[in-house]
Amino acid sequence: MLFRMYMRWAERHGYQTNVLDLQPGDEAGIKDATVEITGEYAYGYLKSESGVHRLVRLSPYDAAQRRHTSFASVFVYPMVDDTITVDLNPADLRVDTFRASGAGGQHVNKTESAVRITHVPTGLVVQSQAERSQHRNRDFAMRILKARLFLHLQEQEKLKTQSLTAAKKDIDFGSQIRSYVLHPYTMVNDHRTEVKVGDAHAVLDGKLDEFTDAYLKRKDGS
Repeated sequence: MLFRMYMRWAERHGYQTNVLDLQPGDEAGIKDATVEITGEYAYGYLKSESGVHRLVRLSPYDAAQRRHTSFASVFVYPMVDDTITVDLNPADLRVDTFRASGAGGQHVNKTESAVRITHVPTGLVVQSQAERSQHRNRDFAMRILKARLFLHLQEQEKLKTQSLTAAKKDIDFGSQIRSYVLHPYTMVNDHRTEVKVGDAHAVLDGKLDEFTDAYLKRKDGS
């Protein structure tokens, strides 16, 4: 549902999307997805989406029609370009190849085209399996790794100079940035800005501007 929400948001803004990695869930849905969204100020808007998202609904997978609560973690980072240098020592990288999972055709599933790269010093792990070409998947994974490492190093500098506490939170009650309630009423509540929208289905269809604008105004102090 979040994957569709962000894809619809990007479509509404005329942004280009490129699915770099998508892992189907064990029984249904999506376990993990990585999407590149390209457009003017895309990161500036979407950085407000980083955090834990909470969904409350009647589960379609529960025959007893009981209310279920689910959590998903969203991480947003900028894709670094040639103007930003991130030093990567090849000796610090562990590169694994494996067969892509899910749909994608016989070629994808029968060859080890998917690539997983681990940055050993930081423990950062990225992967790409969207393309049939192992070379293209490796390029995508390296781009993601550089972006994540760039933000990681920035955060480390902040921790040193400002004594900030780590921003990462457990995926559980009390740590979410936003709740999407579909039962017994409909409401989307952003817990940082206190913005509430009653039309939860419209939000899940990509109408996020009220939340992103409120977040940016709060950060700017305006």
